[in-house]
Amino acid sequence: MRFTLRQLEYFVATCEAGSITDAALNIPVAQSSVSAAVAQLEAALGVQLLIRHHAQGISPTPAGRQFLVHARALLRDAEQLERFAAELTQELSGTLELGCLVTLAPLVTPSLSQGFQRAHPDVTIEMIEGGQQELVEALESGRIALAITYDLALSENVKFQPLAQLPPYALFAPDHPLAEREQVTLSELAVEPMVLLDLPLSREYFRALFLADDLEPRIGQRTPHPEVIRSLVANGFGYTIFNARAVIDYALDGRPLRVVPITPPARPMNAGIATLARMRTTRLTDAFAAYCLESVQRGMIPALRGEDA
Repeated sequence: MRFTLRQLEYFVATCEAGSITDAALNIPVAQSSVSAAVAQLEAALGVQLLIRHHAQGISPTPAGRQFLVHARALLRDAEQLERFAAELTQELSGTLELGCLVTLAPLVTPSLSQGFQRAHPDVTIEMIEGGQQELVEALESGRIALAITYDLALSENVKFQPLAQLPPYALFAPDHPLAEREQVTLSELAVEPMVLLDLPLSREYFRALFLADDLEPRIGQRTPHPEVIRSLVANGFGYTIFNARAVIDYALDGRPLRVVPITPPARPMNAGIATLARMRTTRLTDAFAAYCLESVQRGMIPALRGEDA
């Protein structure tokens, strides 16, 4: 082979960063090492891969853009081969790329990751958060090995392992007229202003809860940020509906909140682990999935204390 994986790694990093300087900072290595590796790669291939713009970074040549696709694929294959070799030993080790739905991430990933790494100190977990479509794309591109999310609009390319069913509940400020109720119906909620979690698929799910009873929610405020929603609710802008439950019923500004179950029970969200169906799982991903299931079943993850799936 006329080039090395390290040269490919530095070339890909340079293309993604847009400059040799930024690539060196991201890796991190000396700028001269990145520059030399890319130059050696071009010399070995006999092709110019990058155009150097003075004081303005780099851009790949047409050949460089094509080569970038194959370089990324080869690096992914090399990483999988390295993982496979590591699995031949008894101890779990390596890096687990974990994705999590942005609404679940602060509630579940820190405790799950910490507990798993405590049991397997040679494992490093790299976490990313995103929306459902972002997580699916990350699975398909190989950026993550698995994702903790809901089973909303998942394609046949994604395998889903349920962990818990989370029925929806209503969240109020303490002085809201419905805050002291033991239960609340969707018809009672429909006439009140709602603060909507405005994320793709989530907003459709919440609206569908009402449509199933021939109702339409009265949307007052909307935002994609759960903590902003909690603060808006705590400050009297209306109620909201969530599925995953925070341990502390307070907004970030310190104002209290009240949780009231919805009756009759509405369609729950199924929280679980998504993986790419066509991708062979590893000992590491299997072990993490098993740890997640055990943690949920033992009640160690408060946000997932719904109905066991």
